[in-house]
Amino acid sequence: MMLFGLEESTVVALTGGVRASAGSGPTDAAAAADVFARAAWTGISEPGDGAAGLLVQGLGAGPALSAVLDLWTGARLAGALAATGLPLTDDLQALLEQALQRWRPRLSSAEVIRSLQQAARASAGLLVPTDAHWPRGVDDLAVHAPIALWWRGIPTALTALSNSIALVGARAATGYGEHVTMEASAGLVDRGFLIVSGAAYGIDGMAHRAALASSGLTVAFLAGGVDRYYPSGHDALLSRIATMGAIISELPCGAAPTKWRFLQRNRLIAAASAATVVLEAGWRSGSLNTAGHAAALGRPLGAVPGPVTSPTSAGCHRLIREYDAVCVSTAAEMAELVGERMLSLALDLPPADGDTAGFGGRTSEQVRVFDALSTRAARSVTDIARRAGLSMSTVQGSLGALDLEGVVREKETGWVRGR
Repeated sequence: MMLFGLEESTVVALTGGVRASAGSGPTDAAAAADVFARAAWTGISEPGDGAAGLLVQGLGAGPALSAVLDLWTGARLAGALAATGLPLTDDLQALLEQALQRWRPRLSSAEVIRSLQQAARASAGLLVPTDAHWPRGVDDLAVHAPIALWWRGIPTALTALSNSIALVGARAATGYGEHVTMEASAGLVDRGFLIVSGAAYGIDGMAHRAALASSGLTVAFLAGGVDRYYPSGHDALLSRIATMGAIISELPCGAAPTKWRFLQRNRLIAAASAATVVLEAGWRSGSLNTAGHAAALGRPLGAVPGPVTSPTSAGCHRLIREYDAVCVSTAAEMAELVGERMLSLALDLPPADGDTAGFGGRTSEQVRVFDALSTRAARSVTDIARRAGLSMSTVQGSLGALDLEGVVREKETGWVRGR
């Protein structure tokens, strides 16, 4: 099977470098082609793209990619999916047509080859759903589940995700929040739990550090490539996690973190963990987005109370009061959440603000377009569409809205962010 016009031997060689640590590397050309196709999809579609997930689920990663490369129409793709017997919606054809416009600017064999070669140089691996080390919790995301996962670390950390608790919270953490996080992370490690978080400043960083200091396992989910540590101030921390735990991302090596990708990363933190605990969060903290995903997936959700006068604990109090999160204050109480699995409501929270979330009244498409722009280098509509993973018509509409808002401007050579 040829993909992107590459011979089977080339595909096998390229995928071999990222499969040595997967626990079940490709043994034939067909398996290698599936791995290659899934690697390609991680760069063609944005994290959580339901259309890509449905297509891969129905047709398989390789045949789905070949269909897109062969310029199948939305109607033909919808017909192929209907033949598989999957339950489909009436607007599937229109959904696929829009998806094709998003994906086509990113159809580049050179980019897939580069990401695989870069991953091999960085000692990164690629996990697919059939692997023994695949985190089974993410499968609960259905068509929004990752098509593949890039990772660096030790296999033991991946298998331990089935007995993990996510500790999340604000970047602007107080001394109180960091102290509670340190005690909770160390206490949970002592009870045999793996600690999951997002490697951000504040609560996330403290959760990882305390787990490592207690000789425990910890996993960090990133919003960019696993070779591109973010935030840069956590280079040393992420290097330690990659050595003693694992770092995981849906995005290929070299991919930059964006606001949209932070939001999508949060769903993986919630899905991969057996329970989620919010330790300190403001009224509109980005960590409430993770809490919403956990609740929607039926994962147990806990929140740590703080001083009633502290705005940095207002989000935790809100989860307890309005959304029935369990009030927890010790590692023992957090550990009790895992056996309960009692919360199954969806949190109707407004978009949060801060570095990881917060649309500020903009649509998700406008946020993605804004993230794809530079303050200095002018970019064409085609380039913006490729970077944002959107169709050119959607980009043009979003640029118009952002231009009216005064946050972008058009130059002779393209679009830039306003100063």
